[in-house]
Amino acid sequence: MIRFLKAPPTTYVMQFKNGKVKREGPGLSFFYWAPTTTLVMVPLASADVPFAFQEVTSDFQALTVQGQLTFRVADPKKLASLLDFETNAAGQHLSEDPQKIPDRLVHAAQVLARAAVQSMPLKQALARSDALSSTLLAQLRGAEAVTSLGVEVLALSVLSMKPAPEMGRALEAYARESLQREADAAIYDRRKAAVEEERKIKESELATQVMVEEKRRHIRETQMAADISVEEKRAQLIDQKVENEKKSADSKAYSLEVTLKPIKALDWKTLQALSAGGGDPRTMIALAFREMAENAERIGELNMSPDLLRTLLGPEEKPVNGKG
Repeated sequence: MIRFLKAPPTTYVMQFKNGKVKREGPGLSFFYWAPTTTLVMVPLASADVPFAFQEVTSDFQALTVQGQLTFRVADPKKLASLLDFETNAAGQHLSEDPQKIPDRLVHAAQVLARAAVQSMPLKQALARSDALSSTLLAQLRGAEAVTSLGVEVLALSVLSMKPAPEMGRALEAYARESLQREADAAIYDRRKAAVEEERKIKESELATQVMVEEKRRHIRETQMAADISVEEKRAQLIDQKVENEKKSADSKAYSLEVTLKPIKALDWKTLQALSAGGGDPRTMIALAFREMAENAERIGELNMSPDLLRTLLGPEEKPVNGKG
């Protein structure tokens, strides 16, 4: 029975006849004799394998690791020598060996992830998903379980790491309280900064006030110094004026003393007579009468005629408008 096979480019085909490889390669198309031909088809396209497994951290907390790895067959001949990839005329595999590859890769990844997770506490493991992805990818590429299959791991991503529900709620509460404390600390720091700024403003205002008061005091002191200087000058001027007046008075007193010295020894009567010289005759007569009154004992009796009295009294005043 002659059949025709046309394989896609992503499938590596090996045709066995009588226990020997007659032809092999990716994407082959050929006719073959079905009764004596065995076909082995190994897919070369990359495949994505999701995984999820639960591990325990170093602080004995359950952690569920979920992710996905991508692989492809790098050596189809090696893989075909380890697993059965025989197919029928329709291209369907006759065994379940092809489905074992993802399981083996997931098991290898789980072993490596268990070692990594058990070396970290829960909080650290939850915060290091990216680092865990890089570590698992590097270790999985070099693992014996992978290289022996002729498979190449292209990528590995840890999509989520979840703790147990009650621990997740506890961590959420702790994170919430931590955030609240940070918010309170931020509010406190903001208020503290505001108080500090207000203190600086007050200090600046007080410093400005002190400078203003210092300027005012300096101005008052300068003005007082000027007033004191003026008063000192005025006091000096007054002292000089008093000294000058004193000297002037002393000079006048000395001049008067010199002037009066010749007449100091004269009798007052003589002085009175001298001062009356060339004066009013009545004054002279009054002095004469005073002299006679002082010597009344020696004069005795004195008779005065009316004419003498009239002369002493002065001329009679004439009446105004014929009236006396």
